[in-house]
Formats: sequence, C-alpha cells, structure tokens
Amino acid sequence: MNYIVFDLEWNQCPYGKKRENSELPFEIIEIGAVKLNKEFEVVDKFYKVIKPSVYHSLHYRTRQIVNLSREELNNGEPFADAVRAFFAWAGPNSFFCTWGSIDLTELQRNMEYYKILYLLKGPLHYFDVQKLFAIQYETMDKRRSLEYAVDYFDMQRSGEFHNALSDAEYTAQVLMRIDLPVIWTYDSIDVYQNPQAKEDEIYAVYNGYTKYISREFTDKESAMMDPEVRSTRCCICGAKSRQKLRWFSVNAKNYYTTAICPNHGYIKGKIRMLHGINGGYFAVKTIKVSSEHEAQDIAAKKAAIVMKRKKHA
Repeated sequence: MNYIVFDLEWNQCPYGKKRENSELPFEIIEIGAVKLNKEFEVVDKFYKVIKPSVYHSLHYRTRQIVNLSREELNNGEPFADAVRAFFAWAGPNSFFCTWGSIDLTELQRNMEYYKILYLLKGPLHYFDVQKLFAIQYETMDKRRSLEYAVDYFDMQRSGEFHNALSDAEYTAQVLMRIDLPVIWTYDSIDVYQNPQAKEDEIYAVYNGYTKYISREFTDKESAMMDPEVRSTRCCICGAKSRQKLRWFSVNAKNYYTTAICPNHGYIKGKIRMLHGINGGYFAVKTIKVSSEHEAQDIAAKKAAIVMKRKKHA
C-alpha cells in the first residue's frame, strides 16, 4: 500500500462566467504528488505541468498565485497523458491524500471532460489531511489553510505555496504529524462517482457518528421513501431509535430529524440530497450523537418552517 499525497493547481475562464465552459469551470494546469510507503516515509515524487486546451490565457487570480509562465504552460503535457502518467506512477494499490476535498472533485471533473473517468473507479475513500489536522489539533468543524498548518508546526518553508509539488510536500509533512488512530478513524469518502446499485451503497462508522451513502434514485421523493434512507439507527450501537421528529426539509437539499436511542439517548440525523452522475439523486445521511437541548433547537427550526409555509400558502 502506498499513500499518494497530491495537489492540483487550476485555471478558470479569464473572460468571466458568461464565457465559461460549464462542463469544465476549472482546468487543471499542474499536478504535484508525494508517494509515502506504509510507514509514511517519502519514497518518490511526481510533477507535471499541463498544457491548457480550454482556457489558453490565465485568469488574473491564477496569475497572482500560480508561478507558471506562458512558455512553461505551452510546453506542458496534454491532460490525458499527464493523468495516465500520474496513475502509472502511483501504482494500483494507492490511497489518495489531499488538503481538503476539492482536488479529488476537480480531478474527476477534468477526467470526465476528457472522457477518461473510467481510469478511476469511485466512490473513493481517501484521507482529507485538512480535516485530520482540525480533528487532532483544533476542533472537528474548523478548516484551516495549508499555510496555517505549516506555521502551526513551525515547518521550514522549502517551496512556494500554490506550487502543486510544494503543496503536496507540505501536506505530506502535516500528515506525518497526525496520530495513526486519528488517521484511520476519520477517513473521508468522495462521492463524485456515487453508488449506483444497492450492493454498492456505503455504510461507514466513525467515532460519534455514522455515514450512509445511498444508491441513485430517479428523484428526491423516491429517495426519501426508501426505508434505509429514512432509518435512524443509533450511530453508537446500531439499535432502532424512536423518532421524535419526522424527516423535514429546510430547503431543496437538506433534511433533518431527531430520535432517541434506548441505550444512548438523543441522536440527530441530516440528509443531503445530491445530484447523481446519471441525472437522478442520491442521499448522504449522517447520524450523530445529540442532546435534548439540540433536539429542541431542531424542533423549533421545524416549527418556524411550518409557520412560514402556512403564511405563504
């Protein structure tokens, strides 16, 4: 098993949203990566500059943060060739690690645009080093910049930020400072390629919460009628819980509920409805430990929504 810590830099349309390619809002122009062995030791590095084929000029913000000249970009490799080289270098038994979740999304979006998404089967389990840093050194909900983490550990700045290889190296150094129990307890799941069949659905158990990722349904209503999507089993013991509130929506995307486990008390549930790759919807459900006070707040939120809807009926 190798751990591939990678970073991407990308460009966007330099002429504004109206002239943006809707299928590729961000075009990858740089891939940098560090390979770690099972002892989390650096064993190799990878770097490619990619020749733009959609946005030939750099957006002004990209020019400000990415130190690449026009000549370097023009001499870069085509995206498909660079990605194939990246996967060949990474090897078949690789586990991805990134700073945040966006790089995996944009990697797959670019691969889909160039019709090579089949090279990377999802959904993907990976290590979000930004999240792991927050869990161990701050709080679960905080998300800091990579530069903040580098300063936190007083690391030597050996390369510029927003260079894909330098950022991958910094991210690897932060990962090395995370305790193994934290790393293995809080892996992440990327759902750009969502489950399609019942047998592909994902059930993940973490410390204090569970996550369920459903197969794709034709519409949100069908998804919410599914017994597994609606269930509120305890995230600690798995026992069937008594619902205090039926699932209710606060907008077109998010649903909430509260329940009581006979063994562990109050729990809360949240469902995010996301667009699937085949045009339907799938559910990402999180069940967490809660409290009576939090349950009351959620009930008050539901009451306010019901009242507002009655006024506009």
